[in-house]
Parts: sequence; structure tokens; C-alpha cells
Amino acid sequence: MAGQHHWGMVIDLDRCTGCEACVVACWAENNIRLNPDSAFHTRRAILWIRIERYWEGEYPNLKARFFPVLCQHCNNAPCEPVCPVFAIHHSSEGLNVQIYNRCVGTRYCANNCPYHIRFFNWWNPEWPESMTNQLNPDVIVRTRGLIEKCTFCIQRINSVERQARFEKRDIRDGEIQPACAQTCPTDALVFGDLNDPNSRVSRLAADPRHYRFMEELGTDPNVIYLKRVELNA
Repeated sequence: MAGQHHWGMVIDLDRCTGCEACVVACWAENNIRLNPDSAFHTRRAILWIRIERYWEGEYPNLKARFFPVLCQHCNNAPCEPVCPVFAIHHSSEGLNVQIYNRCVGTRYCANNCPYHIRFFNWWNPEWPESMTNQLNPDVIVRTRGLIEKCTFCIQRINSVERQARFEKRDIRDGEIQPACAQTCPTDALVFGDLNDPNSRVSRLAADPRHYRFMEELGTDPNVIYLKRVELNA
């Protein structure tokens, strides 16, 4: 039934190795255009999920910290009320949804996002001819002038929900896997139904290490992080 689920993700920072397999999987699954070097130099690269790196300590006791950042799918999303054409809305299942054919590219939402995870298409997407056949037919290709960002792979959510309705059954825990979570070799990203107290994601969200990114802003994200475990010699 619509609204019975509340989708969310838990990211265990103790497991993340910064390999960026999630980034590559997201690009392939969601038809994200290839970023030329100039896009990075001008801060116009599109990365639905990015790995931020932080360095602590001094050589030879230098430590790297890896921190995956994606759309937090906030329950009180600051991007939603500023869109003048209602291209953004919050679904009954906790998703921050972007309606591409309504977007007129004002970029108000991107400017109002404290996580900097909404991206404007400055150019029409291009791929080498050898890669055009690998585009995902379930995901629209965004054109110049549109905002885009992580959708929690909504095409996969919709596919499983349709199949479950057809088979007249409940969605099984772990049956829906966004590309990033499916690909992570260390199982650092876990996706599921936060409304189900028995789901794996709910159990992880109850871990004493849990916290939300910039939760002091009151955005109430549906992405929950688990702090790294510090081992003191």
C-alpha cells in the first residue's frame, strides 16, 4: 500500500574504504553524463554520490577519513518549498522526488541545499558512441537546463513495488537495492524500510554510533551515518 514504507539508508563510516565503487555504479545506473576535466575545474561536475576525504594527524601517523555524501532525502527538506514550479516534492514514502518535466532551472533548490548535492546541467549530456548502448532505459536522460540529484534509484523501488503488488505480497527486507548499496564491496551502505522495526536498516539506525549529517539544521535526513570505531593502542 502507498505510504506504508519509509525508505532510508544507513552508511557505516567504519566500513567505507573510499574505493568509489558506489560512485561508478551510480553513474552507470542513472545515466549520469561523463564529467570532462573542465567540469571539475569549474565546480560543475555532476556527482549524485561523492566521497569526501579528510586527513587527520601528522606523518607517519596520518589517517584518512572517507565520507560518502548523497541526497539526504530530508523530511524537512529546504530545497522543496523554494521551487516556484513545484518540481520537487516529498513522497509518502520519504523520498525527495524531482519531476524533470516541471523543472525550469532556476537553481533555487541547489542554492538552498546545505549538502550541495543538487546539480544543474550546464551542457547537454554526451557519451562516446561505444557507450550509448549501455544507457539504462528505465532512467530518463536529463538535458541542459535541468536540476538532478540522487533518487535512491527510484526506478528500482518502483519496479519491486509493482512486482510485489502483482504477486500480492509484501516487499522483502533487502529486496530493493540502490546501485550504490548493491555495489559496495564492504557493505557500508544499507538501504531499507525505516518503518519496519525488524528491517536491517532500522536495526542499524538504532546503533549507538548513529547520527545525521548536519542534523542541527533541523532537516531530519533519511540518511543515517554510523561513526567510525576508534581503537586506542
